[in-house]
Amino acid sequence: MSNTVLCVSDCNIDSIQSLLSKYSLTLHKSKPHESIPGSYWGGSEAGLIDNIVYVREDTPIHSLLHETCHYVCMDQQRRKHLNTDAAGDYDEENAVCFLQILLSDEIPEMGRKRMFNDMDNWGYTFRLGSAQRWFEEDAEDARVWLKDNGLIETTGIVTYQLRN
Repeated sequence: MSNTVLCVSDCNIDSIQSLLSKYSLTLHKSKPHESIPGSYWGGSEAGLIDNIVYVREDTPIHSLLHETCHYVCMDQQRRKHLNTDAAGDYDEENAVCFLQILLSDEIPEMGRKRMFNDMDNWGYTFRLGSAQRWFEEDAEDARVWLKDNGLIETTGIVTYQLRN
């Protein structure tokens, strides 16, 4: 794992739990060096089973928020049977990335600027070369998807609702 990204151990756990509770999600911290249940990629990447986000101290915040946003963006049917693979299509994946950037402001140690940097450092790829350029110049489709599914308002404010 890169040392250039913000991890769970770098943040106030209360702010993370507060954000997750807005979506009726529970945070479960695994012990150091334990495998993370529900982690699609393994290693330090966050896991997702039912309404539980699994992390370790070394889990990147961008990963925790990405899995959280998968839960928010998936439909109810997929949410009912969720275990590790959030699935979803291209448009939903873009919406997940967009929403994780919006929600990064809920974690004081993170914020958007840090999220952009961490996404770039971790290897997220965008047509325009960076997460920030994509978000600011090429993500209208993701914004519309989130709005059409009731996850953000027209103004871009997060509704803290789950997709139906």
